[in-house]
Amino acid sequence: MATNTQDSSTWLPLSGLQPGFAGNRAVALAPESFDGTTLTTLDDSGTEIRHEFADGRLHWTITNSGQTGTDEFEAYAVDDELFYIQVHHESIPDEAVSIVFDLRAGTCLSVLSFAGDAPEGVEPGPTAVKQKFVPSIILEHTGERGALPHRTDTLIGRRIHWQYSDTHSYEHIYLNEDWYTWHCLAGPEVGQADTDLCSYFELRKGIYVFAWREKVISCASVTIADHRDASAIRSWGVLFGPNDDGTGFIHFTFGAKGRLASVTPGITPID
Repeated sequence: MATNTQDSSTWLPLSGLQPGFAGNRAVALAPESFDGTTLTTLDDSGTEIRHEFADGRLHWTITNSGQTGTDEFEAYAVDDELFYIQVHHESIPDEAVSIVFDLRAGTCLSVLSFAGDAPEGVEPGPTAVKQKFVPSIILEHTGERGALPHRTDTLIGRRIHWQYSDTHSYEHIYLNEDWYTWHCLAGPEVGQADTDLCSYFELRKGIYVFAWREKVISCASVTIADHRDASAIRSWGVLFGPNDDGTGFIHFTFGAKGRLASVTPGITPID
């Protein structure tokens, strides 16, 4: 089927975007390098989750309920003592879990993406894939604790050019606290554009979680982006959603190199 940029019913499904999209993905850390590490998180609802890394896999236990599981994961070093973990759930395939552990600050942000039934506390909106953001502290941390990851408006007004591979290029315009616009500059979606729901969290000064939820293609994304050098921005992330026939799920990581293209100045209200 030919793609018509004005007819979203002809747009590629998520599976059509995946080939080649991860060309600029960073090299993952060896899962075994985390063996012997235990990180227990506690959020403001009182939920405690123990993350034990052994044999190159993640063993997790929700201590309040006793629910437990063992899953494969990918790990990326974002900054000194700042790690992004993408969990590939085997027992809960309709849920994707993205975790950022800040070992320096003793804090954590978990982003849960739900392609099936979603619990309370997800971000509002009519998208098929929902997301929930859970800041927490790391109980094993013994030093001075830093600020929890928190919502931010720092990125609003920025226009970023992102290069995901040699052939996949997009621009993002961060409009306000709920919406951003994406536009494909090169690649299989070239010429397509839309405005979708999004969320922003600050991890450290200049390093953010930016997540979005698409309404045309049933998918959601979580990215961790280092904006400290506006001419050499770097991001790590994941795309997740049901596959074309609805019988399974697509779940793949990617990375991008970016640069700040422009900034929309503040608008003074007209009297």
